[in-house]
Amino acid sequence: MENVSFTPIDQIGEFGLIDRMKEILGPTTSDDVILGITDDAAVYRVSDDRVNIVATDALIEGVHFDRLFMPMEHLGYKSMAVNISDIVAMNGTPRFATIALGIPNTVSIEQIEGFYRGVRHACDAYGVEVLGGDTTAARYLTISVTVIGEADIQDVIFRRGARPGDLICVTGDLGAAYAGLRVLLNERNRMREEGDSYVPDLAHYEFVIQRQLRPRARLDLVNQWRDAGVKPRALIDISDGLASEINHICSQSECGAVVHVSAVPIAFETRDVADEFQEDVDAFALFGGEDYELLFAISPHDVDKLDDKSFNVVGEFVEKERGVQVMLPEGESMPLTPGGYTHFRPGAEDEES
Repeated sequence: MENVSFTPIDQIGEFGLIDRMKEILGPTTSDDVILGITDDAAVYRVSDDRVNIVATDALIEGVHFDRLFMPMEHLGYKSMAVNISDIVAMNGTPRFATIALGIPNTVSIEQIEGFYRGVRHACDAYGVEVLGGDTTAARYLTISVTVIGEADIQDVIFRRGARPGDLICVTGDLGAAYAGLRVLLNERNRMREEGDSYVPDLAHYEFVIQRQLRPRARLDLVNQWRDAGVKPRALIDISDGLASEINHICSQSECGAVVHVSAVPIAFETRDVADEFQEDVDAFALFGGEDYELLFAISPHDVDKLDDKSFNVVGEFVEKERGVQVMLPEGESMPLTPGGYTHFRPGAEDEES
């Protein structure tokens, strides 16, 4: 029998694992491939001036969602929206999708119908058509969605384009999805402790719960930029937290960044939840994840061309040697290291499930 060593994946993490995959698979050899395993989605040429953009995400029961508090229609919608967001994060237009489901025997036909009603709502909202997929039996409900988008070659935006002097901008507000998760996890604990006497009272948390269960991909911003004739220099969606995403852009762009935490937009409903749990709301915004807002770099000369109600300037890109820093309200700065949800770390299943 072959003697194979065993190294836990959490020792190198998700991105270390991806690097190992890239080493084994080797570089792409087709001239049609513009971007492979380095960004939100893969990009390949379909004509002289057009490209397809392909994104795949998996959602696993007990890791990414809990059916106790995730209605199946919301799960269907979210499964589509998080993939569509990856297309949006390349400045593309989503067009088609395929869905693969692993279905345990604890899931009913009616629940699967509810899931696909949610899928249909997302398709109607973003102009996407589902072309097919696969179903199979599984121990836990597993969902894999692939979305194919398209764009003109010159319109595609990568993570690698930020330059020192560019402004760091984010759309919407941050931290709400994590606040919603905190509320839902707390309610799950109450349900387990109180049993039949448990009575939910979630009306006060509707905003943050909605942001967790039914995120929106910011295709509206891509269309707005196109209408304004503006193209950000670098772009990523905020799935793993602002701290992680700004580090991704800086790594790919070979520059540093200074983020002013007091400028990061946070909704008052999110602040209320943080206060209730006696937690730092800035940590919600910087490390929470799953907001699916957009983080982008833009030239100061172009920023006035955009609707200033759709985004906030939260810092600036600087020389690589300065690193990635967060400026605190007191005027002190400290390193802003990647955070947010980290796959493959010990205990990740317990936190998310």
